[in-house]
Formats: sequence, C-alpha cells, structure tokens
Amino acid sequence: MTQTTEAAAVQQPPKPTRARVHRAWFVAAVTFVTIIGAAAFRSVPGLLIDPLHAEFDWSRGTIGAAVSVNLALYGLTAPFAAALMDRFGIRRVVAVALTVIAAGSLLTVWMTEAWQLMLCWGLLVGLGSGSMALAFAATVTNRWFTARRGLVSGILTAASASGQLIFLPLLSWIIDRHDWRPAAVTVALAALAVVPFVWLLLHDHPADVGQKPYGAAEFVPKPPPVPGAARRAVTVLLSAVRTGPFWLLAGTFAICGASTNGLIQTHFIPAAHDHRMPVQAAASLLAVIGVFDVVGTIASGWFTDRFEPRRLLAVYYALRGVSLMFLPLLLGPAVHPPMIFFIVFYGLDWVATVPPTLALCREQYGEDSAIVFGWVLASHQVGAALVAFLGGVARDAFGSYDVVWYASGALCAAAALMALVIRRRPVLAPAV
Repeated sequence: MTQTTEAAAVQQPPKPTRARVHRAWFVAAVTFVTIIGAAAFRSVPGLLIDPLHAEFDWSRGTIGAAVSVNLALYGLTAPFAAALMDRFGIRRVVAVALTVIAAGSLLTVWMTEAWQLMLCWGLLVGLGSGSMALAFAATVTNRWFTARRGLVSGILTAASASGQLIFLPLLSWIIDRHDWRPAAVTVALAALAVVPFVWLLLHDHPADVGQKPYGAAEFVPKPPPVPGAARRAVTVLLSAVRTGPFWLLAGTFAICGASTNGLIQTHFIPAAHDHRMPVQAAASLLAVIGVFDVVGTIASGWFTDRFEPRRLLAVYYALRGVSLMFLPLLLGPAVHPPMIFFIVFYGLDWVATVPPTLALCREQYGEDSAIVFGWVLASHQVGAALVAFLGGVARDAFGSYDVVWYASGALCAAAALMALVIRRRPVLAPAV
C-alpha cells in the first residue's frame, strides 16, 4: 500500500506555487550542457585524417570508412535509443552512452591497425553517440514542453554546434602542438565530465517533480515503462515506411547529412589543407560555422513555430546547394572575405533543417514522432556515412574534392524539390 500511495502521489497535480521559472527550462539547460560535452567527439574526425594518414600510412578512404561506420551507427542507433529512453528513462540511457563514448575514444590511444580504428571510433563511439543523438533532444522536447517546442528543439540542436565551437580550436591546437592522442584523451574526459550532471539533474518526466509540461493546460501523468524497446522501434518503422512523407523526410535528411557531417565536417579541413591552408585556420573556420549554427538553428526554431515547415526546408536546401557550388572557387592558402561569407552562410544553414523536420514528424506521426524522427535521423547519418567514405575515395582517385562539392550541391537542389512534395495532411493524429 505504501508504494501504491507514493506512486499515486507523484501522479497528482501539484499545488499552486510561485515558482518563477518552470522546471522544464532547467531540464533543457542540463540537456544543452550534456550535448555540448558530448560534442567533442564530433569535432575530431576531420582533424584526424591527415595525422593518421601520416603516422600509419592509411589511405583517406580507409580512414573515411571508419568515420562512415561511426556516422552510420550514430544514426541507426538513434531510433532504438528513443525507445530505450521510454523503457529505462533518459538519465540512465544518456549516462551509459557518455561512458561508452569515453571508452571508445580512450582506447584509440593504443591502436596500431586500421581495424582497431573501426572498432573504437567506428563501433564504440558510434553506438554511444547514437544513443544520445538528436532523438535525445526530441524526447526531452516532447516530454517537457507543449508550447515553444520549435524554439526548444532549435536551442538543443544548436548545442552540438556550440560544442564544436568550443572543442574544434582546442583539439586542433592540441594536435598541432602535441599529437592526436592527447586530443582523443580530451574527448574521453569531456564525455565523462558530463555524466554527474546527467545523473543528478536530468529528470525523466515532469510528473517526477510534480509539474505539468511547460505550456500544458493539464497535469500529465508519467506513462508506465514501455517494454520491448527494440520491438517498438521496429514496429514504428514498419508503420512509417508505408507512408509517403516518411520517405521524403528520410530522403531530404539523408542529403542534409551528406552535405554537413559527411562532407564539410569530415573533409573540409583536409580539403583546405590541400590548398595549403593551415590546419588551425581551417579548424577555426569550422568553429565559426558552429557560432552561426547556433544562431541559425535557434532562428529556424522560431520560424518553425510561425511558418510552414516544408517551405522552410525547401529554402534551406536550395541555398545550401548554391553555396556548395561556389566552394571550390573559394578554397586557398589564405582566409579571405568570400570564404568568411561562405562560412557564415553555411553556419546559419547547417542544422537549420532540424526544427522543421522534427515539426513535420510531429505533425505526421503524433506520439510516435520521436522514434520516427530517430529513423529519419538514421537516414541523415547513412547519407553522412556514404559521403564520408566516398569523399575520401574521390580524393584518393582524383587528387581533389571538387567533384564531391559539385555532386553535393546537386543533391541539395533535389532535396529542396522533395521537401515541397511533402503533403500537409497528417497521417496520424498530431501530438497534443
């Protein structure tokens, strides 16, 4: 009887309080800091290609293959992570994921063979990072917020860019002055440093602290744990693939991943180095992308609350494709104003696609939207993985990245057209 009484008490609406700031904003802040701490691993791949090629004589295609495994697992793990969060809670899943990331990054210090890079950076870091990918932000947003969802999803998406801003210059300086191994240790320590914040401060549901979701008119009881997390993720996928909007969202987001994580984040630094630009200068330009990524993503969340998401997506992809077509003309040994303009523009557009894509998932798939978005994110990372690998192969084959820039620009144009085809009619009842 005691446990039943305590459980029932948690589900009751709280008494009116004079709290000035809703607890949801504190949870969002902890989530933001967590994503920043974990973003260290996303800053490393582009920095490692040249040092690993020089030390081990591995081809860029081989190194790109390890990065592609990382990116693919990052995406393929995401939908199962969303279901696991429903089953075991956000806090447990994220804490374990950060620990796995730290282990994978730390073990690379002792690697001597390419398969070990695949295992440590590809498998372990890929699984860990996928377990707290954008589905993490989607789950927090859906549980804790009814109002301002577009704005919050934009802020949480921007956290990864903020981490890139912090870690890229630091890690490039460490690699330039010392070696790539201290940089790998730094990534591990950054992931571990966030674990105590997650364990102590990240609550799973508003009902855990006796509050309504932010903007909700009524108290929302905490749902019971959902068994069969993997089965649910697959069941939701099998239902979603029968609908046209899923394939359009997955296709556009695959191109988004190909033109960001797979292309610019992985290959921009070695491409700039091919044009005799110093590595630290190229890394600093990527960090500047992180600055404007924060602005662009938050602004995109604000726009998503006010404008039609599919039209926003079409504009974002079209502008991104145009900018990529000009990039081969801008690369050189020095950083000049046209390159800075490209970096600012690309930063504003980097993950501005996330809030409208997430909004379309909510519109089309209701309460399953977080898991559906996890599968859409999987397509994002599969696209990124393909270009991370093929970009390295193209560089080995042609001696430059020009063909990759042009092909990615054409893909972005196709994504703009695909976004406009998405129907506004919801497949399932929209989330309340």
